[in-house]
Amino acid sequence: MTSDYIKIALIQTELIWENPQKNRDNFSEKINLIKEQVDLIVLPEMFSTGFTMHPQENSETMEGETVKWMQKTAAEKKSAIAGSVVISEGNNYYNRFLFVHPSGEINFYDKRHLFTLAGEEKVYESGNKKLIVNYMGWKICPLVCYDLRFPVWARNVEAYDLLIYVANWPKIRIAAWDTLLKARAIENMCYTIGVNRVGLDANNYEYNGHSVAYDSLGEQLVEIPPNQEETAVFTLDKNHVSKTRNKLGFLNDRDFFKIECQ
Repeated sequence: MTSDYIKIALIQTELIWENPQKNRDNFSEKINLIKEQVDLIVLPEMFSTGFTMHPQENSETMEGETVKWMQKTAAEKKSAIAGSVVISEGNNYYNRFLFVHPSGEINFYDKRHLFTLAGEEKVYESGNKKLIVNYMGWKICPLVCYDLRFPVWARNVEAYDLLIYVANWPKIRIAAWDTLLKARAIENMCYTIGVNRVGLDANNYEYNGHSVAYDSLGEQLVEIPPNQEETAVFTLDKNHVSKTRNKLGFLNDRDFFKIECQ
């Protein structure tokens, strides 16, 4: 099925520290409160645990309960569901963005830029492949939190329509979140969405949300109020992207480059 329109739900909420079952239950409750049919539900980074540096105790496999829950929820709601989860594979751990289709098919992206300020690179493996998800005729680029600070990795060389960031981005640096999300929308001439959590984590870091959506000119379409647990539902029109690019053509003048992943 393809469509020029996609209806999206962003869920901004507190996360229960390192408790996947309670987090899944919380998200199930909030998803069940969405009364209209949506095409895509977006959850924050590490939505089942919070931003933990303890993957040994908190990771799951791709056959684990959180992935099964995502597949079950996507099938029941006839909606894709996306967010990042702590995943173990072999002897490594990943901060993995999962995009689960209503069919149960899974696309995944492993966070490229690990947050060295918190020592994320010491316990997780970095991804080295950018992902473009094809869903309903939309080309979607999923990225995770700290990736937001690195515009070269996000650069729109694939003509994607929608850029999604999921995050645990603390209040103390929220001005950067606000500014960089808008910049990514403008420079890549695409819709850009950021989904952040609220509340305190076990390390006493405070998160105040600012989950938001911008159009391809950087105009704000949706913002969930700070510090609120709330779900925002809105519809995007792909014709806006194509009309803007055809009229302005800024992407035609972009620099060409090659990224070398270590």
